[in-house]
Amino acid sequence: MTHALSDHTPRAADRDPDAPSAPHDALAAAFDPDHFRALAAPVVDRLAALLADARAETPSLPVLPWVAPGAQLANWPLALPERPDVARTPAAFDAMLARVLEGSTHLHDPGFVGHQVAPVLPLAALCELVAATLNNGSAVYEMGPVSTAMERHVIRWCCDTAGLPSGSGGVLTSGGTLATLTALLAARQARAGWDTWTHGAHDGPPLAILVSEQAHYCADRAVRIMGWGRDGAIRVPVDADHRMRPDALVAAHDEATARGVRVIGVVASACTTATGAFDPLEAIADICEARGLWLHVDGAHGASFLLGERHRHRLRGIERADSIVWDAHKMLMQPALVTAVLFRDERHGAAAFAQDASYLLADDPADTWWDLASRTFECTKRFMSLKLYATLACYGPALLGEYVTRTADLATRFATMLRDAPDFELAVEPQCNIVVFRHVPRDGTVRDDAALDALQPRLRQRVIEGGRFYPVQTRLDGRTWLRTTLMNPFTTDAHLAALLDAFRAAA
Repeated sequence: MTHALSDHTPRAADRDPDAPSAPHDALAAAFDPDHFRALAAPVVDRLAALLADARAETPSLPVLPWVAPGAQLANWPLALPERPDVARTPAAFDAMLARVLEGSTHLHDPGFVGHQVAPVLPLAALCELVAATLNNGSAVYEMGPVSTAMERHVIRWCCDTAGLPSGSGGVLTSGGTLATLTALLAARQARAGWDTWTHGAHDGPPLAILVSEQAHYCADRAVRIMGWGRDGAIRVPVDADHRMRPDALVAAHDEATARGVRVIGVVASACTTATGAFDPLEAIADICEARGLWLHVDGAHGASFLLGERHRHRLRGIERADSIVWDAHKMLMQPALVTAVLFRDERHGAAAFAQDASYLLADDPADTWWDLASRTFECTKRFMSLKLYATLACYGPALLGEYVTRTADLATRFATMLRDAPDFELAVEPQCNIVVFRHVPRDGTVRDDAALDALQPRLRQRVIEGGRFYPVQTRLDGRTWLRTTLMNPFTTDAHLAALLDAFRAAA
C-alpha cells in the first residue's frame, strides 16, 4: 500500500511522547518510494528530450552555453531552507534540473569536438543511477559482492583484449592520473632494487623514468608525488610524427645511467593527448626487455583502438607491457570516472600497497584477491564495474569497435578536408580521432607564427561563444594550434565543414 506524502507528517499533538524514537518525519518522507518516483520520472523524460535535441538537425541548445565564470557563480546562489519541505521538492528539483541541463556542456551534441570525454551510452548512465543508489563500495568483498565479481570479469576482459598472459590482472580506479601513479608505484617496488614501500624512495641512487616529450602530465605528477622531483621524469625527443624515438630513448637511458641515476622504466604513449600519436611500442618493448626496464603503456585514450579492426595495428607490442592504463570514460563511452590499471603480473599490483590494516585487509593480498583495497589508493571505491560490465554483456565489444572505427575514420576524412582547404593548415596526419590544425587567413593579413599563435585562441573563443561548436587548442612545437577530438559518433562531414566555416566567419 502506498501513502501520500502528507500522511508521513503527523501533528505534534498526535505524537506519543513516551513512544520509542523514530526517524524524523521529513527524513522518512525523503526516503519514501513514491517520493522517489516523483523525483525520478521527470529526470528520464528530460534526459530523453536532451538526447533527442542533440540528434536534431539544428539542436535548440548550444553545445556550450558560454557564461563567464563570475557570472556563472552568481547564477547559482545556494539558498538554504530553514526546514525541509519534502512535498514541494519534486517540483523544485525539476525546475533546478531544467536549469542544469540548459546551462551545461552537451557532449551528445555533434558540435562537441573538444576534450577526450565520451558522449555516454544511455545504458551506462542508468547504471550510474543504480550504482549510486546501492552505494556498494568495493574495498572489501562483503561491502560490494556483486561489484567485486563484475570487476574481476571486466579486468579479465581488458587483459585478454590487450593480449596479456595468464597471471595478469588489475583493478578499476578513478581516472588515468590515479591509475598511472598506481602503476608507477608498482614499477618502483619491482625495479628500484630495494623495498621502497618500507624504506622510502631515497634508500639508494636517485630514481627516474623515461617519458616522451609529448607524454601526459600525469607521469610527471606521479614521480613528483613519489618524491623524485622534476628530474624524475626524463623527457625523450620525438620524431616528425610526434612519436618517441627509440634511438633517443637508448641515448637518454645511457646518459642518465652515466650520471648515477637508476632508470626503472619507460612510459610509452598510446596515444598522446596533444596529437593522438602512438609511440612505437614494439621497438620500445625490445629496449625495455634488453635493459631490464619496466614498460608502462599509457593507453588511457588509445587502448580502446584494440577493438577497431583497421586501427589495432598501432598498438602492436602492448601485450609486452608490464602495466597499462585504459580509460573507459574516453573511447568506451562510459560515464567518468572508470579506469583500468592492468599488470602483466597481477602480484605487482598488490606489492605496491603492502599495508598493515588488520581491521580491513588480509596479511597476504594473494589470499584474498576479492578485497580490492589492497591494490588501490581508494578504500571507499565506487561500484564502477557495473556500467562497463553491462555495456559488454548487453551490447558486446562489437558496438565499441564500431564506435572507435567510426570516429577514427571521421578524423581521416577531416584531415583530407583540411589539406584541401587553402586557409587551413594540418599539423600532423591523425593516427586516431584527434586532429590538430590552424586557420591561416587567405588574405595574407596574418603571416608570421607569432601572429598566427595569437589568432587561434581568439577564433576559438568566438566559435565557442557562437554556441554551435566546442573545439579546444594545444601547443605543439612551440606553436598554438586548434584541436578537435571527434568523440561523438553522430558528428558528420557536414558538421566539420560547418566548423571550418565557423572559424572563417570568426576570422
